Amino acid sequence: MTVCETRYLGLLPYSEAHELQKELVERRKADEIPDQFLLLEHPHVITLGRAAEQANILADDAMRKRLGVEVHETGRGGDVTYHGPGQLVGYPIIKLLPGRQDIRQYVRDLQEVLIRAVRDFGVEAEPRGGDYVGVWVGQKKLAAIGIRISRWVTMHGFALNVTTDLQYFQLIVPCGISPDSGHGVTSLHQLTGKQFALQEVAERVTHHFGEVFNRSIH
Repeated sequence: MTVCETRYLGLLPYSEAHELQKELVERRKADEIPDQFLLLEHPHVITLGRAAEQANILADDAMRKRLGVEVHETGRGGDVTYHGPGQLVGYPIIKLLPGRQDIRQYVRDLQEVLIRAVRDFGVEAEPRGGDYVGVWVGQKKLAAIGIRISRWVTMHGFALNVTTDLQYFQLIVPCGISPDSGHGVTSLHQLTGKQFALQEVAERVTHHFGEVFNRSIH
């Protein structure tokens, strides 16, 4: 079974996490390190994927400065999303093996990891495809997914709302999906009324990551 090293990094600025990812991706491509799975949370930040529309950032510079929200472009797929305290972010940096070298399958596998994890906390979620990639409960998105794969080594990943302040999503059109469509965002806290420690949720996500991806977690 392939080894995967997991690290819980706590609160880490987006730029630092991005640089760390890039370094680890290159080292993984060169087989200098085993697979990696980074789990963390970010200070308030809006990130733009390759398909991002600037118009989907609704807050102007003055408002973002007042709220302490940074903006960063990324190399991942997808549109605009928000990261902040109380949101569990996962960055798998793994080499997809022959037989699993399928981008859509990789996304489906990430969705399955998160669906299994939130079920442990009493929440039944489901996957969506097309423009609605992620993990959903009814019409509300519980987790966003945005990835990049280079030479079958993965980068970026998912963001699961645990105790996230959902008001910050009003600063953007999340993933380009207008609220007028009837879709919104939710969190484990909103769905259950309970406060979960991020590290507790990270442990369940890590467990199911090992199951779904057939990795030996270290």
